[in-house]
Amino acid sequence: MAAGWLLKAVGFFFWAVFWLGGAATVSTDAGAVGVGQAAVVVDGRSAIAATDEDFVCATLDWWPPDKCDYGACSWGLASLLNLDLSNKILLNAVKAFSPLKLRLGGSLQDSLIYDTDGTSSMRFFQKSGAKIVFGLNALNGRVPMPDGSLGGPWNYTNAASFIHYTVSKGYDIHGWELGNELSGSGVGARVGADQYAADVIALKQIVDSSYQGRASKPLVISPGGFFDAAWFTKLISKTKPRQMDVITHHIYNLGPGVDTHLVEKILDPSYLDGEAGTFSNLQGILKSSGRSTVAWVGEAGGAYNSGHHLVTDAFVFSFWYLDQLGMSSKFDTKSYCRQTLIGGNYGLLNTSTFEPNPDYYSALLWHRLMGTKVLSTTFNGTNKIRAYAHCARDSRGITLLLINLSGNDTNHVSVTSEGAHPHGKKKNSRRFGHIPGLGEEAELTREEYHLTPKDGNLQSQHVLLNGNVLTPLANGDIPKLEPVQVKGTQPITVYPYSIVFAHIPSFYAPACR
Repeated sequence: MAAGWLLKAVGFFFWAVFWLGGAATVSTDAGAVGVGQAAVVVDGRSAIAATDEDFVCATLDWWPPDKCDYGACSWGLASLLNLDLSNKILLNAVKAFSPLKLRLGGSLQDSLIYDTDGTSSMRFFQKSGAKIVFGLNALNGRVPMPDGSLGGPWNYTNAASFIHYTVSKGYDIHGWELGNELSGSGVGARVGADQYAADVIALKQIVDSSYQGRASKPLVISPGGFFDAAWFTKLISKTKPRQMDVITHHIYNLGPGVDTHLVEKILDPSYLDGEAGTFSNLQGILKSSGRSTVAWVGEAGGAYNSGHHLVTDAFVFSFWYLDQLGMSSKFDTKSYCRQTLIGGNYGLLNTSTFEPNPDYYSALLWHRLMGTKVLSTTFNGTNKIRAYAHCARDSRGITLLLINLSGNDTNHVSVTSEGAHPHGKKKNSRRFGHIPGLGEEAELTREEYHLTPKDGNLQSQHVLLNGNVLTPLANGDIPKLEPVQVKGTQPITVYPYSIVFAHIPSFYAPACR
């Protein structure tokens, strides 16, 4: 109510300032300590990048219950080997995305021999509507090389047999990914880029042969490892166009899960910015190659060795996770796979109860609100606010994501457009004229989704949406994610340690038509 009262009080003066200066801020606590004035400028003229429709992706791993890190065993019965696929929350959590891309793989996949007893798993994936990316063992047939790497051609006999089996059963596989963390210096083992390229070509031939005569074929994906510029460049150069559809890399930029400074890193804008170089470099390599190969983040858990309980499975991690989604999409990353859907201390779902952790709801909101077209976004104000904008998903206008890393400051954020040429004539009003970038319907409402931690505790595993705790219903259904309606003439209020998705249907953005 206070914001509405102030808006009436400043009346025409506020909008005159907005019109002349391009942006302005209304503050309900003008002059008070901890209140920031800021503006977001969104360039809606053209998209700077594009994601896949199913940009949000999650992983399922092979780790057994006795996988322990730093004295803690966090995997329980959350492995592909023993996961309770009859759990209603699990099924509904996947179905809510319609679809959710699931990458099946991880550190143990290069030690696996595949059999054909996967009927129950495939029934679950089909019922949930998930898109499946299956990780293949890339170390079969390797021999030690003088430089410490593993060489020799990939023995694909078992993998080919398994692929043929899935085709014979009519199982829908979205993609086949070769290997896990064997690129560059590798993790535990490494394979040279020249040999890896030859193996990718072999996989492509197997896929083409297995799916011959079919309308569509699964994607050929590799290498599922950490980014190494020279290694990735050679891999791409040694494969011909259309032989490798997707190049995947992994992200654990926060360091080991045992690190006691994880929260500090997550709340540090400079630290978060550090990963932009990886996205930019990979984008540059792909552009210069002339190939149609696209980039995915194939696995990202933030902190390696299973994460850190009450950090990577708590509200505070949504700052890192959503910032990663926003940052990676700006560099034309087509999909981003979170480690994990369930398992370890970084799951979207609780390993024991299957109840969604805060990041699950963050991911679901992104999926439902952020469209595929990425817009250039500039935040003029504190560096503690992270801002990203996309064309709205299946709707008019744009969706703006604002992340407040400050625990002290409330920011009232105005929104305007860079270089906007609004349609139609200026709309006359007793109080204000037409506002550049907001369209002729600026006085209409927008939808806002405010995420905050329960009890103000960043390390809470419960999240509030517009002040209400999100929890599954008694029947296992995922709760509805309802927005609050806000007048389009009011600034967006971003509270301390909070996240806001704002759908602005009246924003004028030619790129979103």
